[in-house]
Amino acid sequence: MSSPQPRATAPTSSPLSTKSEVSNAGGVSAALLVVLALLSALAPFAIDMYLPAFPTMTADLNTSATSIQLTLTAFFIGIAAGQLVFGPLSDRFGRVRPLVIGSILLILASAAAALAPTVGILIVARFVQGLTGAAGMVVGRAIVSDLAVGKPAARAFSLMMVVSGVAPVLAPFVGSLLVGPVGWRGVLWVVTALSVLMLAAVLLVVRESHPAERRAHARIRVPGEASPMRALWSRVFIANTVTFIFAFAVMMAYISASPFVYQVMIGMGPVTYGITFGVNALGLVGASAFSARLAHAVGPARVLQIGIAVMLVSTAALFVLVVTGAPAATFIVPIFIAVASVGLVLGNATALALGAVPKAAGTASAVLGAAQFALAALVSPMVTIAGEDTALPLAITMLAAAVIALIGIITARNSTREAIRR
Repeated sequence: MSSPQPRATAPTSSPLSTKSEVSNAGGVSAALLVVLALLSALAPFAIDMYLPAFPTMTADLNTSATSIQLTLTAFFIGIAAGQLVFGPLSDRFGRVRPLVIGSILLILASAAAALAPTVGILIVARFVQGLTGAAGMVVGRAIVSDLAVGKPAARAFSLMMVVSGVAPVLAPFVGSLLVGPVGWRGVLWVVTALSVLMLAAVLLVVRESHPAERRAHARIRVPGEASPMRALWSRVFIANTVTFIFAFAVMMAYISASPFVYQVMIGMGPVTYGITFGVNALGLVGASAFSARLAHAVGPARVLQIGIAVMLVSTAALFVLVVTGAPAATFIVPIFIAVASVGLVLGNATALALGAVPKAAGTASAVLGAAQFALAALVSPMVTIAGEDTALPLAITMLAAAVIALIGIITARNSTREAIRR
């Protein structure tokens, strides 16, 4: 596969004024898109695959459930921090070198986690695993932003969301099948093996999309031209980032509260809960696939507006059902619609946010990802703050996040119009 040529851009007073009309020379090939999607899915796999083994790990390591939970917390912290590390590095040194280095370190950290003799070492290993695993997520988004803009970028990000949406569904299921035969250490060795396969795929498929001349140009200050990093403070980038992270917060609120809503309040058994969770995930995946096709026809901004509208209506419906004391089973439909609507939002919001800062796509991708997981960490405990027997905190959190996402999209639209008029 030949190295892609730098993306051509036309002089303009606004980074977005001609963005949808620009076509790249290289493009995102099917093979590259698959590899980048799998890289972005590796972290969710590493997060969820070992969850069914928590009771066994507590006994084997002679520790508490709280300490085992810290291994998951450490991984989340590592992912957020790692994106802030590898994003700027990829802007300065290119996409491939940080990605390869991150993949190698991920393999070592994954092996250390599988071999950890104590929970303390496991916590540290999981932190490093998250830190280095973030390279695939942040650099993958930056590569897509290098090679595609406008509708093609939105389509690529939405297709990546399809793979990323499947991963959290398959991972716990695969983990539950493996825990018995191979134990929790075997599950972590599977993650190590997947990391090795991903490194091989990177070496075989990924080529540099941010060449030296573009990096040098980004570092040269032209009189009267703003620094590329200054674009990160633009209202267009910030507003689309706000839309992205708060739409993601809607999904994280659902994921965090789902065991209590479905099992405690509705009364589902573990199997029925798993099926319901899978159906909701399929709704997300289906919406992401539909978003990829729709964005090509009407543009990412329009699909984003549709997604936020559906999200707002469904979360408002959930709130009304909760405050009016409706049976808990009635929550199933609005929750399904709200989760599915996330598939119409994330890919398009990513494309619009990164499209606003093409010269600092790596750093912008890092900000996007770090803010995403930082907000997720804050949202997760909020949905059960009133206990296991009420869905009111969940309804309030989802509706509030949807409203803030709407504010973000309105601000982005107004800012883009102002930039075009100038």
